[in-house]
Amino acid sequence: MNQRILAAFWLLAPAMLFGADSQWVLGQSTLSYHVSHPLHESVGVSHQARGKGVCHAGQCDFLIAAPVKSFDSGDSNRDLHMLQVTRGAQFPMVTVRVVLPEMELTSATIHCDPEIQFAGQTARYKQVPFQREVHGSEIRITGTIPATLSDFKIDPPSLLAVPVKNDIPVRVDMTWRPQ
Repeated sequence: MNQRILAAFWLLAPAMLFGADSQWVLGQSTLSYHVSHPLHESVGVSHQARGKGVCHAGQCDFLIAAPVKSFDSGDSNRDLHMLQVTRGAQFPMVTVRVVLPEMELTSATIHCDPEIQFAGQTARYKQVPFQREVHGSEIRITGTIPATLSDFKIDPPSLLAVPVKNDIPVRVDMTWRPQ
């Protein structure tokens, strides 16, 4: 009898722990992109991302969005040029969607397949690793998405007739809390 109860517990425990609906809200965020040119390096940072996550039936769906104009490189002329190059007036938001099994949220390293909409294009990345740290009821997620300009059909801007590198890695640092 005790063995049956124990066996039932082990079979039902994942459903009890992860089967319940849960919602997450993005508390704090820092998103930064890095652009490299032989003459200089540039980093644009935004703290204005908003996001929500819903976990249901063992599956989690997260959506994060940030205004393209919220990225600040410390040079207003460069930021204005970035808005032009990325068609920020026509496509004012960058959005990221991640769908993953809820069990993945318990790992120290979360591997996911983010889908990014930016500059009117959608790019999908496979098995991007993010680090997960638990601080009380909050979860901090950090990692880098290996984005490139060509992923979004953006012609590399040039300085003195030399284009920037195609790679524009996006560093993610987000703190999520249950809602």
